[in-house]
Amino acid sequence: MLRGRPGLKEIHPYIPGKPISEVAREYGIQSIIKLASNENPMGPSPLAIKAAGKALNDVNRYPDPGGYELRRKISRMLGLRMEEVILGNGSVEIVEQIAGAFLDPGDEAVVGDPAFSKYDIATRIMGGRVVAVPLREWTHDLEAMADAVTSRTRLIFIPNPNNPTGTMVTSDAVAAFLDRLPGGVIVVFDEAYYEYIEREDYPDTLARVREGKDVIVLRTFSKIFGLAGLRIGYGLAKEELIQPLNVVRETFNTNSVAQAAALAALDDRDHVFRSRESNEQGMKVLADGLHAMGLEFIPSVANFVLVDFGVDVREVFQGLLKRGVIVRPMIPYRLPTMARVTVGKEGENERFLDALSDLFRREGRR
Repeated sequence: MLRGRPGLKEIHPYIPGKPISEVAREYGIQSIIKLASNENPMGPSPLAIKAAGKALNDVNRYPDPGGYELRRKISRMLGLRMEEVILGNGSVEIVEQIAGAFLDPGDEAVVGDPAFSKYDIATRIMGGRVVAVPLREWTHDLEAMADAVTSRTRLIFIPNPNNPTGTMVTSDAVAAFLDRLPGGVIVVFDEAYYEYIEREDYPDTLARVREGKDVIVLRTFSKIFGLAGLRIGYGLAKEELIQPLNVVRETFNTNSVAQAAALAALDDRDHVFRSRESNEQGMKVLADGLHAMGLEFIPSVANFVLVDFGVDVREVFQGLLKRGVIVRPMIPYRLPTMARVTVGKEGENERFLDALSDLFRREGRR
């Protein structure tokens, strides 16, 4: 029986991707590839690894609670003041900080449906009401989201690109959307996959921060920088919005190894370039392979693709697990025939396609 506040009964906990070690134990398979959690298959920058190793020598000391050096570097790179940058234990922690700082019981947060589930969870933990607006053509419907704003709306979460669909909203759509919003509503742009984007119509949300608008931009070192295991991300907003986040922020929320690795990772632009290039090539391989099998998928600008297998995804998931391939079923997002597949290395993408083809062939589906 669940103990705690009654409202917790209405919250479904976040379900992470299945780890490699668990699959190895369950199926006795040694060669396993994980295409479930949108990690960078190339790993972190060598500069980040070296910096992290050096930082291990001082882990007997508490980390810099404010992450001074990293915040200074981020602010200089982006043309902001240090007071406009906050660090988080992954950008997802800042989602929780935002809910804790700005939501009272009964306040509303507008989210897309489907979108990253932590917006829903963080809102409900604070006793807030989630207003879910269906996507249009698998993309956030900003017009409908603006229509959903009421006098109780405090937050709007817009992941761009969206997880799990991989779609993005454009600069023109965002500009029209922001022009419609009343004062007092904070818009959170979650740009976890920002570094994968090269389109000219991607919104310049930092311009809104520099203008002093009620906008918070989230970015992370977990994706293209390959530091998911160290858990570090950052938020960007005017000081007036950062201050409340620091009130609810846990002291020493980002560890010293993560801060050092992230600081070094920002210097390795070649690693980012190569990661983005590898992702583009891998996405084409997946797209071509899925097309050849007659499977529908959502065109993505991120490092993953949402695939519709046309059957109960649990069967596909289990079949792929037995072949040493981990993907992410979208059942928690009420997409019972779909799974999210991360772009892997060249051999991993081919292995996924081969495993999927073998599975369907053996079951006589394709």
